[in-house]
Amino acid sequence: MIKVTTRDGSEMYLNPDLIEIIMETPDTHITLSNGNRYLVLEPAKVVIGRIANFKAHLLRRAASSVAKGYLRRRDAERYHPSCTL
Repeated sequence: MIKVTTRDGSEMYLNPDLIEIIMETPDTHITLSNGNRYLVLEPAKVVIGRIANFKAHLLRRAASSVAKGYLRRRDAERYHPSCTL
């Protein structure tokens, strides 16, 4: 999620995967794929930079070589699924 500031000064978070159009005329209008439109204070260049940073952060987390403990089976040899195909 990326943080943007509305015209009244309140902050909100948008899902960048739903952003369809960003128009700057001179205010920045963001249109989502569900049809919702938002008027934000940040210029389009800043919003696009936040989207790029968010996506890069996701890719770094996905590519990390550190295995999570909850993804490993401690006793893999004792593991027997209850359903066999």
